[in-house]
Amino acid sequence: MTGAIERMRNVLGAEMVGPLAAFVVVMIIFAFAAPNFLSAATFGSVASQLPELGLLTLAMLLPILTGGLNLAITFTANIAGLTLAWVLKSQGGVDAGVGAFVLGTVLAIGVGALSGLIMGLVIAYTKAHPILVSLSMMIFLRGLGEFLTRGGDVSGFPPFLALIGYGSILGVPVPLLIFIGCVLIWNVLLTRMKLGFSTYMIGSNIEATRYSGINTRKVLVLVYALSGAMCAVAGIIMLARFNSVRVGHGESYLLITVLACFLGGVIPFGGFGRVIPVFIALIVLQLLSSGLNLMGANQHLATAVWGILMITVMILRWLAGKIRLFNT
Repeated sequence: MTGAIERMRNVLGAEMVGPLAAFVVVMIIFAFAAPNFLSAATFGSVASQLPELGLLTLAMLLPILTGGLNLAITFTANIAGLTLAWVLKSQGGVDAGVGAFVLGTVLAIGVGALSGLIMGLVIAYTKAHPILVSLSMMIFLRGLGEFLTRGGDVSGFPPFLALIGYGSILGVPVPLLIFIGCVLIWNVLLTRMKLGFSTYMIGSNIEATRYSGINTRKVLVLVYALSGAMCAVAGIIMLARFNSVRVGHGESYLLITVLACFLGGVIPFGGFGRVIPVFIALIVLQLLSSGLNLMGANQHLATAVWGILMITVMILRWLAGKIRLFNT
């Protein structure tokens, strides 16, 4: 058994074994437990629910790879969504044109990137802990959003936004296509670009990376700015899907993004992890949620199961480490 696992690790890569094993287990369990699980409706539900959580997970991934964290992802997404909403409202609301949407999208991504840029500058130059910095940004953005919206929703957008939120191309939902495109961009960034290499090095040992001649401050600033920009993309998708923006939208996604990264083989302390295994882990989490819904369980139970899953993965990783140590 141990030899088979080691062969899988050698062929697929260490990060892929866990997500693929979880995928197989979930598929087998719910294929028997929920008769309608293996159906087009189930996979259509997964495809429609995956993008927002997936985009926020990509936003969380880069900071984790550096050994940091971005606790402000959901509120960054909502502030970016509010930016787009205000541009559309100023240009006629439901009568706003495509030009207003393009302008609002650019400004929204700029606001998201600015949020990340500020966090990156503080982290890089003051060496403050990323948890404290991102927590402070989260509190600031939440308070700012509540102040500007007075705790309410902003709604009333042009009908063509429904094409982004619920449209499809060749049967594939547009939000899912956007998410897959972002996955590919993140994969290229981490595997083919100098920034990705530097991100891994910082997560492994920031001091050694600095002495090797890499500008670690610049890398950290870029990582958090890109994280904020990806949050903005998620915020735009949420606006189009919900047809409204509220400061608290997607607040429950925060810890689930960390779980998805961890289930996808990302080391919490940085320096190790890939995009594709995280993508598979996200599919597993959505399949798990859909399977429980088909069995009549509510979403709260699904959230509890996600928590148990994280604990189980930590125990299995500890056992795997013990087995490898014993074999050596």
